Amino acid sequence: MARRGRVPAGSSARIDPARYSPRTSQSRGASLRFAWAGFGYMLRYQKNTRIMLAAAVIAVALALWLGLAADHCAILILAIGGVWLAEFINAAIEATVNLSAPDIQPMAKVAKDVAAGATLVAVVVAVLVGCLLLLPPLTERLLAGGA
Repeated sequence: MARRGRVPAGSSARIDPARYSPRTSQSRGASLRFAWAGFGYMLRYQKNTRIMLAAAVIAVALALWLGLAADHCAILILAIGGVWLAEFINAAIEATVNLSAPDIQPMAKVAKDVAAGATLVAVVVAVLVGCLLLLPPLTERLLAGGA
């Protein structure tokens, strides 16, 4: 197996991205617009994101209805945020792999599958967190006769 050239440790801290990328934004406003465009892309083209949005709204509404303590709400929001973060990174990795390896490549498949697997891990963790935080007060509320 051929070995690629070595890059000294710590050398990335000295690399100016503007020198290598014509798309580096110097404007915070433009950067924010790019971020919103990415969010819009995810909602428009990634169907799992719309499912995640519905699940997040339901979970947060349920937490508010149950009167969950602030610390429990924070944990729930962090779990939801972790799923969103994983899904966004997964989409970015998939797009990058599709650009860099337009033909079927085994390692490209590995990259995409592992990124999707990371999203799955985040979803499972969020579901477990949601169940641990929401099921006890929900059960109590339902057994007590509703709202």
